[in-house]
Amino acid sequence: MASIAIPVLEWKEVPSQRKKFTRSELERLEATGLFDGQRLELLNGDLIDKMGHNPPHADGIVELTYLLNQIFRNGRVRVQVPIELPEPDANWNQPQPDLAVTPAGKRYSKGHPAGSDLLLAVEVADSSVRQDTGLKRLLYARAGVPEYWVLDIPSRKLLVYRKPEGGEFQEAVELSDAEFVPYSSNAGVPSLVRDLLP
Repeated sequence: MASIAIPVLEWKEVPSQRKKFTRSELERLEATGLFDGQRLELLNGDLIDKMGHNPPHADGIVELTYLLNQIFRNGRVRVQVPIELPEPDANWNQPQPDLAVTPAGKRYSKGHPAGSDLLLAVEVADSSVRQDTGLKRLLYARAGVPEYWVLDIPSRKLLVYRKPEGGEFQEAVELSDAEFVPYSSNAGVPSLVRDLLP
C-alpha cells in the first residue's frame, strides 16, 4: 500500500464552520467537569486556553499585584477573575483580566463585578499584545472599565487607556520603561515601568 502525504492546513485554510460557544453553553460544559483543572477564557465565542504562565508573564503579574496593593490600599486587587460585560458582549465573552481593582468593602459573592464596578483592569502581555490591545480593549471600553493598562513585555512599555465613551477609550497614553507608573508617586511608592518588567 502506497503512503500519501496528508496536507497540513494552515490557519487561514481551516474551515470557518468552527463552533462558537455562548457563556451559557460554556457554563453547562464546565458543570460537567469537562474542563476541570483548565483555565479557559471566552472571547468572541472562542475558548482561549489560558495556559500556564511563562516566567516573564508570571513575574509581571506578581510585581503589578504588589504595586497595585500599595497604590489602591483601600481597594481589592483581584487576580485572573472574570468580569461581567453588558449585552450583547455578555453572551459571547467572559474576559478574565490578569488584574482588576474593585473598591474597598465591595464583595462579589453572588456574581462577578461589572466592568463599570472596577477602578482598573490590567493585562500583562507577552504573547497576547494584539488581543489585549485589540479585542479586549474594545470589550473593556464597552463595559465601562474606567481605566485599562496593558503591560507590553516585548516592547517594554505600559499602555494606559482611559475615559471609555461610545465603545472606545477616548484617551490612550504610552509610557516608556523610564516613566513612572500612574498613581504610584501619589501613593508614596514611585515606581518606574521598568520595575514591572522582567
